[in-house]
Amino acid sequence: MKLLLWIGNESNQKALANKLAEEFNVIGIVTEKRLSKRKITLRKVFDSAFEKLFLPSINNAWLGMKDYYNKQYPDFPKSKRIDVENINSEDAFEFSKKLNPDLIIVSGTRLVKSKMLSIKTNKGILNLHTGLSPYVKGGPNCTNWCIATNQFHIIGNTIMWIDEGIDSGNIVTTEFSDINWSDTLLNIHISVMEHAHALYLKAVKYISQENNSNVEQSKLGEGKTYYSKEWKLKNKINLIINLKKHRRQFSKEGLTKKRKNIKIVEITIDNKT
Repeated sequence: MKLLLWIGNESNQKALANKLAEEFNVIGIVTEKRLSKRKITLRKVFDSAFEKLFLPSINNAWLGMKDYYNKQYPDFPKSKRIDVENINSEDAFEFSKKLNPDLIIVSGTRLVKSKMLSIKTNKGILNLHTGLSPYVKGGPNCTNWCIATNQFHIIGNTIMWIDEGIDSGNIVTTEFSDINWSDTLLNIHISVMEHAHALYLKAVKYISQENNSNVEQSKLGEGKTYYSKEWKLKNKINLIINLKKHRRQFSKEGLTKKRKNIKIVEITIDNKT
């Protein structure tokens, strides 16, 4: 099965690309390198200084995860590749259209618009959401949002058929992430990301075996969409406080009880194939 990747150019997406290339035929990669356009304000300067002094583990977790994957996967796999500032650019469209992929893999890009979604494939276009849909959606990081809002029971990952919404497509599969809560925030994020990659490979193999899973999110339940602009200092403080409290009070039985009301979409692959 021929795969085309539309991914960000961060190290975790580079790792995903390499893992996919080890098992499947990756015929092309479009990487999106988004330019920072953040407006600097006095409030942002204050918040940034506060975080560096009192909440360093949050930023260190992201930087540490990038370093973790960069050491393992310093380069993208050998394949045709272009780098664009916007995944919806004409260059990305023309490059992708010529390759005639069976399946397109999306991860870490901005919202993919209708022109790109119109590209014909044999199987469709998949998207990775590092959160458990439909219960938690958006960004910048759903694991952090779950911790900051005391929703530890819905930390997980989702593979979905993409649409033009924010993490709103029909679901192929979802799973909870198993986490060692005595671990550092860095290792918690690595654990969730490793699970995300493993779930993506599982979903691709499932589809390659001529299986189909296409579950409407509304049939599972309702949740909330978080936005990057809402991720502010008070949420980051709550993350640190809640994580410390959760470590002291963690109960596997309590977590399992909360998850009984959460519907997930499980798939099974044939490992003999």
